[in-house]
Amino acid sequence: MKSNARCWAPPAVVLLIAMLLLSGCATANSDAKAICPPVVQYTTADQTRAAEEVEALPEGAMVVRMLSDYAVLRDQARTCR
Repeated sequence: MKSNARCWAPPAVVLLIAMLLLSGCATANSDAKAICPPVVQYTTADQTRAAEEVEALPEGAMVVRMLSDYAVLRDQARTCR
């Protein structure tokens, strides 16, 4: 054996870490049902009040952008079932 042969061998810890990482990849069951969050139902009065409050916000308010993101999430949660 050459004197530098030990330098080319990966330490046992590296092999152990690689094995642990690879074993964690396939633990989920592909037949498992997706867990969908519940979609809160709002009354017409609540929706009307929210629309009025959004209309009162200044142009370009960050809350309006966040609410549109929330609407997308609600649509995704509805189709998840």
